Amino acid sequence: MLSKVVEEISNTLVSAVKGTDDVLSALRGAVKNQVLGSLKDVSEGTGALMSVVSDTVAGAVNSASKLGVSVVDVAKNSVSAAISGVAEAGGDVMEAVSQAASGAVKGVAEVGGDVANVAVSAVEAAIETAGNLGQDTTDAAKGAILGVVKVADEVGGETAQTVKNALLSAASLPREVVETLLKGKQEA
Repeated sequence: MLSKVVEEISNTLVSAVKGTDDVLSALRGAVKNQVLGSLKDVSEGTGALMSVVSDTVAGAVNSASKLGVSVVDVAKNSVSAAISGVAEAGGDVMEAVSQAASGAVKGVAEVGGDVANVAVSAVEAAIETAGNLGQDTTDAAKGAILGVVKVADEVGGETAQTVKNALLSAASLPREVVETLLKGKQEA
């Protein structure tokens, strides 16, 4: 069941981009604007600030079926836009990386869809965006991977193992980082 906040964000994003010629570009802009606007409205508490990032990305992922676009494409674009929004607002990019990636998995898990490909796409987008912003891509990979695995673990069932397998088999991700993090999570 979607949280009320995520559902409201989804509806806002759908209203903002429905009928545009390039839905993904419009959605990317709407997500970034939503994050920027929300960060200005929220108090300085880091937890509240970063839940905005996770909820916004989850809402965007939820909007994919309403907009008739690929949930994987929406996840990738939304993660990137949310991280860029946090960076533009002067926020903690590395925390945004983790929250944005986890929001993508949270969103797809709640509405149903390809959790494995969304998780990989979210991590890829987080690494790429962080790198474009001059951040350490290994740290970004770690943050994003831990974010998606944490949400997958919370969802339970086969979701956690499906996400872990997808991360391990993704040629685009740093395998040694994925293996180290997943081994560490199993030992914890």
